[in-house]
Parts: sequence; structure tokens; C-alpha cells
Amino acid sequence: MAKFTVNWLASLFPDQQGIGSSPVQIDDVFTDSRQYTHFGLFIPIEGERFDGHKFLKDAITNGAAASLWNKQKSVPEFVPADFPLFFVEDTLDAMQQLASAYRLKINPKVIGITGSNGKTTTKDLTANVLSQKYKTWKTKGNFNNHIGLPLTILQMPPDTEALILEMGMNHFGEIEVLTKIAQPDIAMITNIGESHIEYLGSREGIAKAKGEIVEGLKQDGCLLIDGDEPLLDPVAHKTGSYRIGEGRDNDFVIKSIQLSNEETTFEVENHPYSIPALGRHQAKNATFAIVTAKILGLDKNQIISGLQQVELTGMRFEKLKTKEGTDIINDAYNASATSMKASINVIKEMDAKSKILVLGDILELGSFSKEIHRSVADVIYPPIDILYTYGEESKEIVEALRKREENRVEAYSFNTKEGLIEQLRNDLKPETIILFKGSRGMKLEEVIEEITN
Repeated sequence: MAKFTVNWLASLFPDQQGIGSSPVQIDDVFTDSRQYTHFGLFIPIEGERFDGHKFLKDAITNGAAASLWNKQKSVPEFVPADFPLFFVEDTLDAMQQLASAYRLKINPKVIGITGSNGKTTTKDLTANVLSQKYKTWKTKGNFNNHIGLPLTILQMPPDTEALILEMGMNHFGEIEVLTKIAQPDIAMITNIGESHIEYLGSREGIAKAKGEIVEGLKQDGCLLIDGDEPLLDPVAHKTGSYRIGEGRDNDFVIKSIQLSNEETTFEVENHPYSIPALGRHQAKNATFAIVTAKILGLDKNQIISGLQQVELTGMRFEKLKTKEGTDIINDAYNASATSMKASINVIKEMDAKSKILVLGDILELGSFSKEIHRSVADVIYPPIDILYTYGEESKEIVEALRKREENRVEAYSFNTKEGLIEQLRNDLKPETIILFKGSRGMKLEEVIEEITN
């Protein structure tokens, strides 16, 4: 299905060559020249160590029908005279401009999601619920930065009615860029944790950076926030904002949260809901989806159905089982202290004879690292039986446990994955649960692969 024509592109980027009398339709937008496409627009991105312009020939071979082009670079001789090139000052800026224009052209309801934790799960829940009424498109995987977000928009099918976009950041100003591209009708701030505190200085700084999402919010748009987080009070007073949380003063109060080994049940506005995801924090993530659905006109049955059928992105509390019958919880995509504590608390409520934690370093904490890692020990106590850590920073969790006067949790640190794997093989038994949680850079999934294969 055609997204637009090269003639429409020329209205945005008039400095061009190769447009003939018959309009070429663009069905796809891509940045990876190795990707096979059909009538695609190639966008050559430049970075510190790569330059997509060098791969135009591959892109054409693989189906590019047109390309953006940095006007400072000469056009290669192999480019056919009738191949459309659109000359721009900067291809990344042009891609962001194009994404914003395409978002307005298709004009779906746009939901923008940011927060320290829970963005991806909330995105999955929201998209699945809205798909009960609307044709939806959502961020794939973790494509939530200055390249991934515009690319997600540009890959949106023309018949999309609801677009759900995840917005990530490391520094001030990054969310503002993303939200101005997306121009959301509904914006969410799921929570404020410690992620990227190394760059933002404090949790107050993190809240300020996340609050930038309102800069692109439509004038009549709605803002949904974690109402249990006082640091979000400065943005909570915006017209059209709703607080979501367990506190009684919230606009949408989450009650009666119950966990089993398979699901989380809870109530919002005296209506019962259940989701195939575990944790008190998951009830809050789901409530963001519920409120969004209510705003966009879905009925209760559509909401219930969408929540129950959701398939969450991998490595977000993903349940696996070894041949020995051990339950593995792969929550190793990323970690902050807040999300790590939440996952540990879920494990404590699950039914098992033996409960083991495998925790990796929490990265990007800077000078706060020692203090924040030690704070994780505050929630590690029976029914947790054993703690294993992997990495230099997470050793602080073990040290904090050992200094506790009445510590009843065995705690060991490992410097190598090989040593950790060897130990874990001895722990693979029925009625045992093992949680894996750590920052992306720790790649704990490599350990999981070894003990499950």
C-alpha cells in the first residue's frame, strides 16, 4: 500500500533530481541498505563511524525507488538519471521532518509514552487494547530514539487509526525533540526511577526531562501521569491531565491488586481486570492502557479482551522453563533500581519452594551507583533464598546483605558468566523460580540461553 508519491516528497524537499512525468509511489521507508524492500525510500543516516551514503548502490539493488541525499556530497555515477534524489542539508533532520509531515498526512490518534520503567509493556498493553477497535501501529522492539521514532512513524501503514509511540532518552532535550515530531493526542509518563541519573543529576532532573513530553502534546490533548509520584506534580496541573495510581487522591485509583503465578488482577472504578503479566507495577501499566482506551471510546468488553490477549515484548518478565522443571523469569532487557525492586517483590509473591535472584549491574548511575545498588538489598529477604550477582557494581548488593544483622539470604557475587552458569546448573530443580534482572549491557540472556538449551 503506497504511503506517498515522490511528488509529495518534492513538496517537502523541492531541491531534487530524477522525478519523471509519471509519479513514483513509495511503499516503504528504510535506513538499512541490506534490507530488501519494494518501492522504498532510502534514508542514508550518517554517524561517527558510518555513512549510509556509501551504500546507496546496495539500497537500489534491494528495492529503493528514491533516496534522500546530503547536498554536500557528490552524486555517484552509477545513479540512473531517472532515479529520484532529494537534496537536504542533513538526512537525519530531513527524516524527522518527513516523519512529522507523514504523521499529519495520515492523522491517526497518537499516543506518546515515556517514563523510567514500563514504557514497552505499557506500549504493548495500549496497542493491544486499542486494536480491538482501531487499526494500530506501534514502536517495534525498542525503536524509541531520535532515529527509531521517526522511522516507526514512516513505516506506519496509510490506514493506521491509532499510533502508539515509545519515547526514550538519556539527556535533557531529547524527549522534546521526539514529542514535537510525534505531536501526541495522549501523552503518558509511566513513572520516575533512576535510569540515566548519571546524565540528569537527580530524580528531579529525570522528572523534568520526562516532562518535556508535554511540549509536543496537542493543545486539546490529554496527559496521563503516575499520580503516586510527587515529582510529577509540576506537570500534573496541566488542563486535561489525569493521575493514575494506588493513592486515594488519584483520578483513577487502582485497588484490590492480586498476584498469582500466571496473572495480575485488580480493580479500576469498581471494574475488575486481569492481565497475563505479573506485578503491582503491571496493574498500573495496564491502567494507563485502560484510561487511554476510555478516552478513545472503547467499551469495557473491548478493554478486557485487549488486556487478556496481550503478548508482551520479549525479556520483559518473560516466563521460560528448563528441562529440569525450573521456572525462569527473563526480565533482563534492562534495569533500574525501581524496576529491579519491583521484579523482586513479584518473585516473593509467586508460589515456589525455592526462589533465586540473578542480578546484574545497573548501569549509567555514575557517582550514585554504590548507594543505589545497596538500596536494592532493602527488598531482598525471605522467601528469597539465594542471591547471585554478576558484575562489579552489583557486588554492592551482596555486601549490603552481608552487613545486615539478621541476613537469612545466601549471597554470592560472580565475575564471569562461566562461573555463574556452572553454579546455576546445580540449582535447576522443580518448584524453583530464578529471576534474571540487569541492565542491557550485562546481557544476562546469554546465561539464560546456556541453562535453558
